[in-house]
Amino acid sequence: MKKKEIILTGDRPTGPLHLGHFVGSLRSRVELQEKCVQYIMIADAQAMTDHAKEPFKVRENILQLAIDYLSVGIDPEETTIFIQSYVPALFELTLYYLNLVTWNRLKHNPTVKQEITQKGFKESVPAGFFIYPISQAADITAFKADLVPVGEDQKPMIEQTNEIVRTFNRTYKKNILVEAKALIPKMGRLPGIDGHFKMGKSLNNAIFLSDSVDVIRKKVKKMYTDSNHLRIEDPGKVEGNPVFSYLDAFGEEKEKIADLKAHYQRGGLGDAMLKNYLLEVLLTFLKPIQKKRFEIEKERGYVIELLKKGTKAANEIAQKTLFEVREAMHLDYFTNFIL
Repeated sequence: MKKKEIILTGDRPTGPLHLGHFVGSLRSRVELQEKCVQYIMIADAQAMTDHAKEPFKVRENILQLAIDYLSVGIDPEETTIFIQSYVPALFELTLYYLNLVTWNRLKHNPTVKQEITQKGFKESVPAGFFIYPISQAADITAFKADLVPVGEDQKPMIEQTNEIVRTFNRTYKKNILVEAKALIPKMGRLPGIDGHFKMGKSLNNAIFLSDSVDVIRKKVKKMYTDSNHLRIEDPGKVEGNPVFSYLDAFGEEKEKIADLKAHYQRGGLGDAMLKNYLLEVLLTFLKPIQKKRFEIEKERGYVIELLKKGTKAANEIAQKTLFEVREAMHLDYFTNFIL
């Protein structure tokens, strides 16, 4: 029997899922789906906050994202997968919550500030992008989620959600909304293949779950290691070396990996040999995922139907929360009009 904890998580359909997603939250979702009530949201509306002029990019990736979920082991019988833009209650909740947050508080959200810098918006930040933490709060609270699997950099978003929860419950004197806890993966963030601290679609430094063997081979071959490790006999650094980060995340032979680290640090181990082993590890890990993905790709009608089913179920839950919110705010005019 499932525990009472409710999990909400999701991804923006702006491209395929990569290995960083798996380390960041996909692994947690697969492990927790049998223990908890889980909702996974395809955040297409949120994707529009910085892709409004590229709607087809979002549209084309919705199905691919769902296929990725199924390929890694998300079970639609255990987990509800739904499309954000088809749950109207989320947008109404966002509008109400906007009145409980100051402009100044939004400006100082560290996650938003960091992403604005990364995307190079400067003074041209789309308003929708600027307020997306409020939209995220609506997504989480609509399902009364207790747990939200996120990376370390997303903790401020959960904190802002909980601020809204406390403000709402205090203002309207009803404990309707539930505070959420950020579920941070043990592994932490997986770096990009270029050594950048973040792996991302837009940064062109990711290995995707759907990449072919040839593409993965090329990406691993050009991976950043240690810029000072110029000769095989030179001692190399393990810390901050993406190759070892990937081996820690996906390698099963922990003793062998520990030996490789020691060998690399004392010198005598070349980057080419190390990368060849990493390639073997990644291909072994991805083989069953890609095999399953290939089969699911041929059943697109099935994927569309499960998205319809999941979205219908999500609508029912979100609508119940919206009704409670409207009632607390005395906006339930047609059910409790004073005549």
